Amino acid sequence: MASAQATAEQVDRIIAARAKTKLLRSLIYVVMLVLVVLSFKTTIIDDTDWERLGSVAAVLESVAQFLGVDWSLVPNLLVPALETIMVATLGTLLGVILCVPAIWFGALNITPYAPVTYPIARLMMTLSRSIHEIVWALFFVAAVGLGALAGVLALAVRSVGFIAKMSAEAIEDLDPKPVEAIRAVGGSEFLIFVYAILPQVLPAMIGVIIFEWEINIRRSSILGLVGAGGLGLVFFRQLNTFNYPGVTTVILAVLVLILFGELVSFFVRKTVI
Repeated sequence: MASAQATAEQVDRIIAARAKTKLLRSLIYVVMLVLVVLSFKTTIIDDTDWERLGSVAAVLESVAQFLGVDWSLVPNLLVPALETIMVATLGTLLGVILCVPAIWFGALNITPYAPVTYPIARLMMTLSRSIHEIVWALFFVAAVGLGALAGVLALAVRSVGFIAKMSAEAIEDLDPKPVEAIRAVGGSEFLIFVYAILPQVLPAMIGVIIFEWEINIRRSSILGLVGAGGLGLVFFRQLNTFNYPGVTTVILAVLVLILFGELVSFFVRKTVI
């Protein structure tokens, strides 16, 4: 009898807990719906200059200006496209070099003086990821002047956060037995890193670096808008001269570069990883 009563009480508690969970989930859905509606009203309805847009015909006429392609501009895009790829590649490689101390100090299981070095490394990663690449580019344009160097430095600093974070987390998840074995026979920290840590995390690190390079091609395409060279600078000039077919041509060139990055990334992943 006592057992049946205890079971009934347990069932009642489960039903009450489920009802409470269901109510909480419903409240969350309602709050999310209200936020979506308010966001739509604020950003789309209230913040749009509907008078400036005019009629649907006027909007379509404006869009139609971008439908042409300026074929005469294509030969002039080869050098900026190459510069865009070079900026992305050099920025990624420099970012990998800058990542080394951040990875070493950002992995909790290998960092020395963890209470001090670990928070500093994680702060560097967060700072790198949280600041947009255009902001970094503006900073380096002010520091080193207009040109590709500012773009390379901006992408390098921007890449540190993602590459270092993913690599440090891969190190934290590695098998500790090889590390303990080398340490047990008196191996140095350098030998531990080369023979116990690097072989385990290298495939993951290569995958992360390739992925970041692919993203940096997209980023470098727009850094020219702030004077960092490449296709973005050509885009900015075409827009300023109201050459809308030229704008479309540059956009198509950026699309070709992105597809090129996708293909290279696919074949490298298939071959190396």
